[in-house]
Amino acid sequence: MARHSHGLPPSASLILACALWAIATVISKDLLASVPPITFFVIQLIPSTLVLWVLVLVNGVQREHLTGLLPLALLGWLNPGLSYTLSMLGLTRTTASVATLLWAAEPTLIVAMAWFVLREAITIRLLVLIATAACGVLLVTGIADKGQSLTDSGYGVVLILGGVLCCALYTVLSRRIASRIDPLFTVAIQQTVGLVWALAIWQLEHGAGINGVLALSQRDLVGGAISGLMYYAAAFWFYLKALRSVPASTAGVFLNLTPVFGVAIAHAFLGERLTELQWIGAATILFSVLSLTMWSDRPRQISTE
Repeated sequence: MARHSHGLPPSASLILACALWAIATVISKDLLASVPPITFFVIQLIPSTLVLWVLVLVNGVQREHLTGLLPLALLGWLNPGLSYTLSMLGLTRTTASVATLLWAAEPTLIVAMAWFVLREAITIRLLVLIATAACGVLLVTGIADKGQSLTDSGYGVVLILGGVLCCALYTVLSRRIASRIDPLFTVAIQQTVGLVWALAIWQLEHGAGINGVLALSQRDLVGGAISGLMYYAAAFWFYLKALRSVPASTAGVFLNLTPVFGVAIAHAFLGERLTELQWIGAATILFSVLSLTMWSDRPRQISTE
């Protein structure tokens, strides 16, 4: 692939981002059984934001002028702010399987928006790989086995799709600024705005406040902090770093790896078992992403403009 630093190709950065998102999601799934969602969001973002700003100061990252902060702030409000809020509220009104299936729409939305907003070229090969990966995600979620219907919880579906749309728009708009603003500073600003948003809506949650946090166990607090560092600091940094070198549509296809990592980690640590169709789906996604990686590694295929 084209331009990358410290010897880490963009494809490796994208794979690491998906793996970190999956690991953090499995941790979150376990902890959300005892911690309210917005409280958990705050617990995740506080250490993540602090660590990011320490790294910005230690590394002497060049900060953006005030006039350039507004786009970064709006992106932070989109994701993790608004996106996480909508998806968590939707998750309380529908099943995890349906939610996972809905998130499979994100790569397709990214490709469509990248074509419309950024005028990125969409080839037949890319469309075939996206469709193949989407079929794989459908199998991995287990929907095909259980025969669940998306109409069972319409309100939750609308909320989650709103979150998916925010994430897709975030990727496309981030592509425009990724090449000129350091990704570490970008993530620090965005997570700060996300934290401000989380604190602003925190009081809307029953039992919210510092007393509620102090009542949580050490396991909940440490687990929330670790998952936040993985999900909102490291994964976002790897993702934005890769966006400096690859089209948004290409990055979107890699997001299909997240459920593959997720079900594999849940299988290993939570004892969840996969069906034959889910294994087939995982293999299908891996085939699609590996095909895209080999195709994208040809320098003539990637534009860095």
